[in-house]
Amino acid sequence: MSAPKLDPSTDVVELTRQLVDIESVSRNEQQIADAVEEVLRGHEHLEVIRRGHTIVARTNQGHAERVVIAGHLDTVPLNDNLPARLVDGLLWGLGSCDMKGGVAVALKLAVELPTPNRDVTWVFYEAEEIEARFNGLNLLTQSDPHLLAADFAILMEPSNAGVEAGCQGTMRVEVRTAGERAHSARSWMGHNAIHDAGEILARLNAHQPRQVEIDTLTYREGLNAVFISGGVAGNVIPDECVVTVNYRFAPDRTEADAEAFLREFFTGYDVRITDSAPGALPGLAIPAAAAFVERVDGPVNPKFGWTDVARFSALDIPAVNFGPGDPILAHKQDEHVPVEQIIRCEQVLRSWLSESTPSGRSEGEELS
Repeated sequence: MSAPKLDPSTDVVELTRQLVDIESVSRNEQQIADAVEEVLRGHEHLEVIRRGHTIVARTNQGHAERVVIAGHLDTVPLNDNLPARLVDGLLWGLGSCDMKGGVAVALKLAVELPTPNRDVTWVFYEAEEIEARFNGLNLLTQSDPHLLAADFAILMEPSNAGVEAGCQGTMRVEVRTAGERAHSARSWMGHNAIHDAGEILARLNAHQPRQVEIDTLTYREGLNAVFISGGVAGNVIPDECVVTVNYRFAPDRTEADAEAFLREFFTGYDVRITDSAPGALPGLAIPAAAAFVERVDGPVNPKFGWTDVARFSALDIPAVNFGPGDPILAHKQDEHVPVEQIIRCEQVLRSWLSESTPSGRSEGEELS
């Protein structure tokens, strides 16, 4: 079978279809990475670097400002949703929403804008949908952080073609109670750890989530029990109960802040952190972000959830999510993306990267 080919000269919707039809479940991105690399290496204005199945393409025109525009190549596993199909203005198929529509926009603009008004680093990366140790963006921050250096970043995660700024941090903890085993017929001889979990749940139920305004955006936190486990047998008083709690915290808090809050909130209990990721500040006040938001010309929303914009924030690079598709449809069997959103995202980014800059030079003019 011949290797899949991509045609960036076609319209962005057809390019999205071509990308969707290259199956690229996480850890199987060889074919799509090869196809993307082949397209990018055919253009002299791009410096192309490959690390594993992550492709970086950079313009180097000496602009004072650089932006990273990134999208992941992988998808969740197949669910009888390939090949792609276009019906009544909707493109259906695995990855159409998350996030090959965004990848198509980035790939097309990477080859069609040889002299953007800002230097651009285009990143097409592997393994976003699985453990962080495989994530291509994460691996770049470790092996080649200079390739991600920028003043601003756009992650083309689905956001209904609007700007979702920053993202929440997330932390999961196990809150434990300790008891003493006994026969349930003589329960007074033991101590029931599950009953003690009632106080943990009561604290959670009474908690009022914090709301924080950052760059005019209101981030609402969440603190919720997501699992509860305990018990030994049907005739034994349990000696341990574990309540797993997920804390979604506003990006003005660090992971250390989040941990300190949780330990204070659950004073008196054994608290163990099982998973954690930092949030990302929106940084909408910087010139590149402000110009981009103005060009999008629509409401800006906070990102309720975690995305790879946090990796840019960890590098002190303000970042936003901007891409076609409804994030609610990501990973669903009936995943699809409105064609008009793919087209809108292409138009917005093309305009933003081509308009006159404060220095007066627009796309297409020669550098001095």
